[in-house]
Parts: sequence; structure tokens; C-alpha cells
Amino acid sequence: MRIAVIGFGTVAKSLLKVLAEKSKLILDEYGVEIKTVGVFKKDGAFINTNGLDLEKIINSQNYRSEEEWVEAANFNKIAGELNCDCAVELTPTNVETSEPGLSHIKTALGYGMDVVTANKGPLALYYPELMELARQVKRRILFEATVAGAIPLFNLVRNTLRANRIISVKGILNGTTNYILSRMTSEKLPFKTVLKEAQRLGFAEADPSYDVDGIDAAAKLVILSNALLRKECRFKDVNRQGIRDITPEAIELARKDGFLIKHLAISEDGVLEVAPRLVEVGSSFAVSGSLNVVKLQTDLAKDLTLIGRGAGGVETASSVLNDILELAILRR
Repeated sequence: MRIAVIGFGTVAKSLLKVLAEKSKLILDEYGVEIKTVGVFKKDGAFINTNGLDLEKIINSQNYRSEEEWVEAANFNKIAGELNCDCAVELTPTNVETSEPGLSHIKTALGYGMDVVTANKGPLALYYPELMELARQVKRRILFEATVAGAIPLFNLVRNTLRANRIISVKGILNGTTNYILSRMTSEKLPFKTVLKEAQRLGFAEADPSYDVDGIDAAAKLVILSNALLRKECRFKDVNRQGIRDITPEAIELARKDGFLIKHLAISEDGVLEVAPRLVEVGSSFAVSGSLNVVKLQTDLAKDLTLIGRGAGGVETASSVLNDILELAILRR
């Protein structure tokens, strides 16, 4: 399996590290040899059509001096020269234009590659079009890592719940907002104080709007609705409310009545909504910290609830690697 990794952020670096560590196990257990022939950054790429030394890339102190570094190399321009089976698209999410991820995915499909992605933008804006394009060229797009990090949602439905119809999806899909609300609840602190703490600890970005305004959760909900509920919906279809206006007083009033305030994403009866909601203390949604929760309502298996780490480099890389392996096995 020959892959090109596009992006060099936390998830991409974690994936390269995991690939370096797990290559022998993957070959022994599954008979799959994964060769990474390209790793693309903004200003160029590491390229070796015989396979890159991933540990060397990970530990490089001056990547521009490396023999395999190609200045200004652009995936869209040289994709046809790589002879790749799979493009792994790991650039940052952009819910306004979905670029550059959208172009990378289209280019990869155009050259006969399958695609694995953790990038929510292209799927939140153009899911139906991308799936139709993949169908036309007889390739696949797998995207387990776009929603809930290491929780195997799409794999579960695709491989274990084949005869089930998914009726609704409800969940806590953003670990940052869950961390903030959990801290506000346990310590009775105001939103701005906990946000600064979350930024200091690395749970929130310097610009936290994607998290606290519900943008990230809304993008994930669109992907879930398209993939699991077979809805043709887009990011603009989500009714969205963030958590900036939640006060310690509101949280305390809820607590006295046996409730917590959680930031829920709900796709049910054709309505997509991301907003603060009351949940009962002790319910499956009453998780603290940065955990994610997803509850699937199905016609046969009834209700299924999955809880796990929704973020983190290694956790997300786990889902990316599983998708790569699935494609490698399907290509045999």
C-alpha cells in the first residue's frame, strides 16, 4: 500500500510515528506493507518513491537540509508522479471554502487513489458530491477520524450494523466545550476563566471560535447525518448555538434540579442542531473532561452509546491508520 500524507500537523506527525512503530506488526498480522512515498508540508514535501524513512522525518531538526526534501512541491501538481494507492488528507479544517482539502481529495480521486481524511471541511460542505465522484471513479473515501477521534463510529455501522437503519444521532462531539462546561460545573467558575485555562492546557486554540461557537460540532454532525442517516445536508443546515453565554448561575440552577448543561449535537427527524441542553445527572451524556459521547438510535439494535477520546494526535491517528488498513485489505 503506497500512501502520501498531506499535512504536517499533530495528527500527521502522530500517524507517521505510529506507522514507524507498527509497520512490522501490520505486515505480520495483516500481510500489508505500507510505504509512505510523500509527506507534504505547506512549503514543500519529503518524497521518495521507494518509501520514506519516517523516523528520520519525525526527528529531523532541519527538514530543508534533508536529501528527500523537495522545495515547493505541491500535491495537486505532482500527484500523478507518485504512483500512490491512497492519499491521506490531514490539512486543517476550513468550513468556509473547504480548501485546500477539497482540491487534494479531488486530485487524488482523479489519479485513481483512495482517500483517507481527518479533514471535516470538504465533507461538511460537499459530502454528496465527493461521494458521487468517488463512486464514478470506483474509489473510496474513508473518514473515521473526522468525528469523535478514536471512537469507531463509521466502522461500527459499516461493518457491524449492516442491516440496521440509524434513526437518530445525539452526542457530545467537541471535547473542548465539554471540558469547559465540566470545569464550570465542578469549580463554579465563569466561562472566560475556564476558557483561558483550556487555552493554557492546550484544549482550546488561541482563537477558540471553532469550538465554543459550535462550528466544529456542527461540521461533525453534518458528516454523521450524511453518512449514517443518509441525509443530503450541509453545514448551513445546522441550527447552531455556542456556549459563550452559559453562566455559573445557570449551571447551579440546573444542578439543583438534578441536571447538567452539556453542549449537544442532535440529528433527528430531519432537524440538525448544536446547542446547550439539559441532561440528567447520571445519564450517558454526563461525562466530564474532554470525552466525547455518541448515542445511536437504531431500528434493530435499539440504542447504542459510545464513549471515548474525541481528540488527540495518537487517538485520531488510530482511526486514520485503521482506515488505511481497511483500504489496503480491500485492494487485495
